[in-house]
Amino acid sequence: MKVVVDAFGGDNAPLCNVEGTLLALNEYKDLTVVLTGDKQKLEEILKTKKYDASRLEIIHAPDVILNEDVPTDAIKHKTESSLVKAFDYLKNNDDCIGLVSAGSTGAVLTGGFLKIGRIKGVSRPALAPLLPTSKGTQVCLIDCGANVECKPINLVHFALMGSEYYNAMFGVENPRVALLSNGAEDKKGNELCKETFPLLKQAPINFVGNMEARYFMTGDYDVVVADGFSGNILLKSVEGAVKFTTGVMKQAMLSSLLSKIGALFCKRSLKKVKDKLDYNKYGGSMFVGCKKTIIKSHGSSKAITICNAIKQAIKLEENKVNERIMQKLESMQDLDLGIGENNG
Repeated sequence: MKVVVDAFGGDNAPLCNVEGTLLALNEYKDLTVVLTGDKQKLEEILKTKKYDASRLEIIHAPDVILNEDVPTDAIKHKTESSLVKAFDYLKNNDDCIGLVSAGSTGAVLTGGFLKIGRIKGVSRPALAPLLPTSKGTQVCLIDCGANVECKPINLVHFALMGSEYYNAMFGVENPRVALLSNGAEDKKGNELCKETFPLLKQAPINFVGNMEARYFMTGDYDVVVADGFSGNILLKSVEGAVKFTTGVMKQAMLSSLLSKIGALFCKRSLKKVKDKLDYNKYGGSMFVGCKKTIIKSHGSSKAITICNAIKQAIKLEENKVNERIMQKLESMQDLDLGIGENNG
């Protein structure tokens, strides 16, 4: 089993990407990882590490795609970059099951479109992060930014793909799928939501209706479907609210001697909360709907994040998530939903 890692993607590259790769190699004895990036710099890091050199390959890529680069131009013209080299390797090697990158989100999504392509029948791939819930489970948000303008058929595909992705990740046979809207009632929402709602009721998924954003992390839903614009706003709002809340709590705990003493007694409980909200344990967001597995990790990913992203790619391959998506698409051919017409 082989995974390619964009070694120079992300804020903590290349060190954390290399260390995360070595953690994964240590855990999976049948795994080979291909690192793309400046070979000399990677070898400088690796010479201080203990690892099985027979299961680690390096492809020299002296260039790097930056966040300020225009994604389409970068993928087309920065052909010697670590990300483009990683996509080329993924595309041209059948034994490579997936790609992991903590680099530019736009470039990763563009590379997925242009280099790897869509699963047959999928109108548009979608980015699907996993977030924690108050019940100790995870909730999948699909889409969160890959597709700003959507049609109803796109959201139906997102629901189908999100359901199969959640099943593959967590073994939940009938994940509860909800449609993000401004109210729980069936008739709520904009025109896109109103047109999508009856289609989702016909689809072979466990559709439980509309969901207001405030219930997103309650644990009452497994998959939440949205267009990329609304989904991205929801995701960024959650991230901002968590950052604000933790900041206010920290200020309060340090505001006086008495509060500092109280914080010491709460230290264990606070650590549990911090661990639950830590994105590093989830690996990354799958770009669902592409022909091969693409995992986009957070830009500030640590070594453990990269390791978990590699493990995520392996798990999705073992559970044949793309085959499940194709089978579900075929099962929907008889429904009057426009399925199979790449009209996205």
